[in-house]
Amino acid sequence: MTSLLPVSQTIYSKGTLLNLSEPIVMGILNATPNSFYNKGNDSDMDSLLHNADKMLNDGATILDIGGASTKPGSDLIKPADELANVLPVIEAIHKRFPNAWLSIDTYNSLVAKETVEAGVKIVNDISSGKFDSKMMETVAALKVPYIAMHIQGEPLNMQVAPHYTHIVEELIEYFKHTCQIATNAGINDIIIDPGFGFGKTVTHNFNLLNALKAFRIIGKPILVGLSRKSMICKPLKVNPENALNGTTVLNTIAILQGAAILRVHDVKEAVEVIKLAQYISL
Repeated sequence: MTSLLPVSQTIYSKGTLLNLSEPIVMGILNATPNSFYNKGNDSDMDSLLHNADKMLNDGATILDIGGASTKPGSDLIKPADELANVLPVIEAIHKRFPNAWLSIDTYNSLVAKETVEAGVKIVNDISSGKFDSKMMETVAALKVPYIAMHIQGEPLNMQVAPHYTHIVEELIEYFKHTCQIATNAGINDIIIDPGFGFGKTVTHNFNLLNALKAFRIIGKPILVGLSRKSMICKPLKVNPENALNGTTVLNTIAILQGAAILRVHDVKEAVEVIKLAQYISL
């Protein structure tokens, strides 16, 4: 039986060390009006700044800012259009909260470069470099942590007919390979994300969640993004607006399975999950 590797306990960016020895929360800020879930009209600047302030006060350690929808059926966005969405937001948030850890949710290397120069400390790439061949070398040159996510296909077609023979084993091999590529490119800090809902059926998603602890074999911190997704909505027959309770349940399971970062729309509830889960020993 293969032994588990010790998981990295810290990540480093721009002279600051972030401790991951205990789980943390990443708050989602959508700087685009066509995300699968927005709390009302929260993509305008005033609302985004208000939400950033609230998330930080509620206990978010990282704010993940995205300017391109990656919901099923979405086309890939051009870097110039994505920059128009996110750059003013990042500049405004960084100016108001200069010590906050900001992450850019992008698969475009140009967007990664421009936003890191504007204050971002982490690059969060749903494609793990598959959509932009320059992404890995760009992140390495920027010397910031990199979140590598698994996706089958592209957002446009990922939910058409996702198929795996042994999903857990396949994703473990995927991350071993991807992390080696990233390391060879010169990236020091890597976080892995199984990509719940990205080219997976409800059954696939729950198979991954049930086996999340197995991904510790990679030796990298694990990020999970379960917030208000279809794996909650479909079994419960609810829409994303009514999926907070289900999100909290699955986030609890993820923490007990070894997740290091919860990526969520609702920070307060996720922080409470982490606080209570620390009292449980399995």
